[in-house]
Amino acid sequence: MKTKAAISRGPGIPWEITELELDEPGTGEVRVRFAAAGLCHSDDHVRTGDAPVRYPMVGGHEGAGVVDAVGPGVTRVREGDRIVCSYIPVCGTCGPCSTGHQNLCESGINASTGMFLDGTFRFHSGDEDLGGFCSLGTFAEYAVVSERSCVPLEDDLPFEIAALLGCGVPTGWGSAVYAAEVRAGQTVVIYGAGGVGSNAVQGARYAGAKNVVVVDPVPFKLEMAKVFGATHTFTDAGAAHEFVVETTWGRLADHAILTQGVLTEDVVDSAVAVTGKRGRITVTAVGALGEQQVKVGSGLLIGFERTIRGALFGSCNPLYDIPRLIGLYRAGDLKLDELVTTRYSLDQVDQACDDMLAGRNIRGVIVHSGFGA
Repeated sequence: MKTKAAISRGPGIPWEITELELDEPGTGEVRVRFAAAGLCHSDDHVRTGDAPVRYPMVGGHEGAGVVDAVGPGVTRVREGDRIVCSYIPVCGTCGPCSTGHQNLCESGINASTGMFLDGTFRFHSGDEDLGGFCSLGTFAEYAVVSERSCVPLEDDLPFEIAALLGCGVPTGWGSAVYAAEVRAGQTVVIYGAGGVGSNAVQGARYAGAKNVVVVDPVPFKLEMAKVFGATHTFTDAGAAHEFVVETTWGRLADHAILTQGVLTEDVVDSAVAVTGKRGRITVTAVGALGEQQVKVGSGLLIGFERTIRGALFGSCNPLYDIPRLIGLYRAGDLKLDELVTTRYSLDQVDQACDDMLAGRNIRGVIVHSGFGA
């Protein structure tokens, strides 16, 4: 069959809206008709070249929709099921999965190529093979994906909200709750208040942090950060540092969580400086390809026993945590509707990325043809 899709042909080249050939689902695979796709900064890393991907690439790794067809041997979902796609597939049996670390599942090894584990592709343009970002490609109206990427949804959860559960929400929330291990009464500084940072704010407040300090240069994002639970907001790291020194009587912060769109060395340095004894710096943001952002003198780590660690998917387990987060949303403990700032058609994908970079959105969402909004 044919499908409309937004593809990237190389660094610095705008998204191209085109029609692709799509294979039928093979063993363990399903065809998804996507209803909505979230706009994450990682998608723009494909467009700019900061993500080391194989071009051409079908964009998009946050998506929700309906299972349109299933291949042989599929057991996790059935035709007609509503699903969200986790950008981290979960096999359930590899070493990481079997030890409670589904976010590190070995099935995710082809995220940057979009190639399936058998070395083949499902998107084609003539003789040219295309991968989907994170082996998904949610910027396509239809895609074939592994059943390992599928998490069933209940009937009443809107697709445009559900799509965000495939990456941004668990990545941010888990960065605070799981990776940083924020505890009641602590002080947390979060750098970057976009789609991921806003959820790190929610996670920190849910975990019981006393002070949730947010640093972002965009006033709109700082106002929204307060909606999600920030107690104090600043446009520059220096002012935030001074506040933390004053409010903690010089003990500094327990945590710094880095969630800005593009990680920089300056922000890493600010995060190290703002954390106190046994402080933890959690790195969720991705930096520019080919640059080193973490350059810290060993004395700064040893003297205060500071820890710097990375966080993938917020250290969440997709099959467990996506339903858990839906439960928190239903209970009123997690704000999801407020994350969606603007809705776009697939033809507006470049505008959506530009709005994200300009700080006009917390999260933009592409609503695919036939699903309204």
